[in-house]
Amino acid sequence: MSISATATVELTPVERLLREQGRLETPVAEFARAYERGQQESFRQLIPLDNPGAGEQFAFEVDLDRCTGCKACVAACHNLNGLDAEETWRDVGLLHGQSMERPYLQTVTTACHHCADPGCLNGCPVNAYEKDALTGIVLHLDDQCIGCQYCVLKCPYDVPKYNERLGIVRKCDMCYQRLSQGEPPACVQACPTEAIRIVTVEEAAIRANAAAERPAFLPGSPHQRLTAPATRYVSARPIPADAQAADAQALRPQETHWPLVFMLALTQVSVGFVAASLFADSVRLFLLLAASMSGMAGLGASVLHLGKPLKAWRAFVGLGHSWLSREIVVFGLYAPALLTLTALTLAPTLIPTAADWPLFSAGWLTRTLALTTLGFGLAGVFTSVMIYHDTGRPFWRFDRTAVRFAGTVLLTFIAAGVVVRPSAGLALCLTLVWLAKALPEAAALGAARSKAFTPARHSACIQLFRARTRLMLRWSLSLAGLLLVLAGSHAPASISWMGVALLIGGEIAERSLFFRAVAAPKMPGGIAR
Repeated sequence: MSISATATVELTPVERLLREQGRLETPVAEFARAYERGQQESFRQLIPLDNPGAGEQFAFEVDLDRCTGCKACVAACHNLNGLDAEETWRDVGLLHGQSMERPYLQTVTTACHHCADPGCLNGCPVNAYEKDALTGIVLHLDDQCIGCQYCVLKCPYDVPKYNERLGIVRKCDMCYQRLSQGEPPACVQACPTEAIRIVTVEEAAIRANAAAERPAFLPGSPHQRLTAPATRYVSARPIPADAQAADAQALRPQETHWPLVFMLALTQVSVGFVAASLFADSVRLFLLLAASMSGMAGLGASVLHLGKPLKAWRAFVGLGHSWLSREIVVFGLYAPALLTLTALTLAPTLIPTAADWPLFSAGWLTRTLALTTLGFGLAGVFTSVMIYHDTGRPFWRFDRTAVRFAGTVLLTFIAAGVVVRPSAGLALCLTLVWLAKALPEAAALGAARSKAFTPARHSACIQLFRARTRLMLRWSLSLAGLLLVLAGSHAPASISWMGVALLIGGEIAERSLFFRAVAAPKMPGGIAR
């Protein structure tokens, strides 16, 4: 009798692992099966069933314990909204602890926080943002946007993104249309671990949390006092107090915004020349022509910064809440006043008999117009200061920005005075103003030696290590210009005016560093390369 035996085949370690993996119920596999079965109702638990009530709004809630950093939310947001290749409305960053005894690592998904007091909305000069009265979602109105990008500077969380192809800014709208149909936003639906939900929150609680003296709502993020963000981050694990973003110490030079560099520097130079013309009868026409050319060049350059310049006429609609709108209106008054003043001063030169006309023989008229023009110019410089102070960035704090901008006006004013009427007193004033402007800038570079990586150290390191050539150019031009102007009493006037031109060149270089070296706040990012 023969006996048939079945031999037991022993599996290799790799085969055993593959068989075991095939039986695992991973979140991705469960998500995929539910989607293939058409079980869309499974997503409804991730969004509220009812609209917010009075004093409430929708908000993102992120469960950090569930977030794996897979970036499915990023891909879904990009695809569903048809974003350009380099455009993102949602990002994934990384937090890490700094203790060897208690290591900590956490991925973080971030998007628009749909703030209770949105900086983008408050700063927009054309009211291209609105906070939906029913849901509290902060919506961007693409057809109203002029592409000024001020909202990019105003948002402390780096949410609005400028699209060069379209010439406008765009941002996350919480998939407003999908929510209105009872469907979850793309990021919520795509997350395989259900780490993102839409919840209803009370606006009063959001504002109270923003006003309270407590740490930032997420380590490594700007403080909630700035705009009262609505997003909630939850975790069963305690987040270490020393946790920081993986890119916290990465140097991030910002865009220079050359049109704004020339706009700021040249309009302030123009105001300085107008002030000098009040005290220099012999060269008043020359100074007013210089003021007109520099002023119009600066204002013309600002138009190049806009993505949709033909819509810029609407910039006055935000006058009640936007400093940018106020700047545009004030300089809109300054320009015609300056051109009229220059024309009135030029007319007697072109038409000799014009000096006998009542319009020109009445000296008080041109004097009043000159003072009015100067008033508009100084008001415009003040609004320029407030535009950047209002962003909340330490490098653009009011006192620092006011010294820079007012310093440019005073340098131009006194330098022109030294050339026209050389005197030891004016030379001393010019030197003191130059030092008052230069010393704080030089002292700020000392923050590069700070142990803590503060915004001040960030800005100093950018200037010293990433924009060193520009920094050297700034000081070389400014110092050379100062010396040439001071040597004016012993040299031809052309040398002195060359010194004024070099001083202006130094101010333009300084203004480029003003944009390049600012420490821009943002949500936690990934490991910097």
